Amino acid sequence: MTEKRYTVAVVGATGMVGRTMIQVLEERRFPVRRLVLFATARSAGTMLRFGGADIAVQALTEDALRNTRAQFALFSAGASVSRAFAPVAASAGAVVVDNSSAFRMDPGVPLVVPEVNPQAIHRHGGIIANPNCSTIQMVVALKPLHDAFGIRRIVVSTYQSVTGAGQRGYDQLMAEVHGQTAPVPKFPHRIAFNCIPHIDTFEENGYTREEMKMMRETVKIMGDPELLVTATCVRVPVTGGHSESVNIECARAVSVDEAQMLLRRAPGVTLVDDPLRDCYPMPADAAGRDQVFVGRIRRDPTVPNGLSLWIVADNLRKGAATNAVQIAELVAAQTGTAA
Repeated sequence: MTEKRYTVAVVGATGMVGRTMIQVLEERRFPVRRLVLFATARSAGTMLRFGGADIAVQALTEDALRNTRAQFALFSAGASVSRAFAPVAASAGAVVVDNSSAFRMDPGVPLVVPEVNPQAIHRHGGIIANPNCSTIQMVVALKPLHDAFGIRRIVVSTYQSVTGAGQRGYDQLMAEVHGQTAPVPKFPHRIAFNCIPHIDTFEENGYTREEMKMMRETVKIMGDPELLVTATCVRVPVTGGHSESVNIECARAVSVDEAQMLLRRAPGVTLVDDPLRDCYPMPADAAGRDQVFVGRIRRDPTVPNGLSLWIVADNLRKGAATNAVQIAELVAAQTGTAA
């Protein structure tokens, strides 16, 4: 039987996540018949490589997007672009996988991590939301523990790479490391040799939007409205990925050995947990890889059924591009949409 192949559009193709989406599509051998790349008018004409050929980036317009006749459209161009253009792509017949925050909490839009809630894609009406990068890696690690022990409360502190803020965040760190000032700084303070407990804007309750994203999205993905989540999100001078210190309180008794056993066989998880031999996850080791790495698992002696653990993943890949491509793979496998 001949493999079905698809026309795929990538919107925001010249950004860090967009470029990684193109790379992941090729690495995972997604059945692309034709790849169409979109970005701002300023980036139009940029040549990006895929499948041994150079493809010219087009300026994003409604007509150009409709005329692609794409079966899949992967968006990573920010919430305002997604709100304006994702419905256009969906109305033209594409399944949109959107990496922005635009539709994540829309009750009619599934918010999907394939290892956690793949069944949610059946409810899509043309748009599927890709969760926040920090949320993705956390729920991949916590889902098997929630199923086994009934997590009641999650306390998470993140240590997030500058790449989560895009090229400007990366450029600011590189400039400051070399004693220079970034021409267009991304962060409100120096990031080199510093930590900034401020990602996105602050809300009236004192939390940042990034923290509220993690809290709300985790409940939606896990499908448990009783789950309590609180987060503190911190930007750190790292380029390899995001790290998280996570404490959970469970309804049922949980042991370190049981948690390790479950995580060893959990899809998408790699257990790195031998601290006496200095073996634990680090963002430098996660860079360029698609797994979620978990270690430093230990009992929390302050509550009856508590565990603490350390979770690391490449935020550009599993935290964004890889998860989006995995969603497209799920849709292709389950719907059989023909090119």
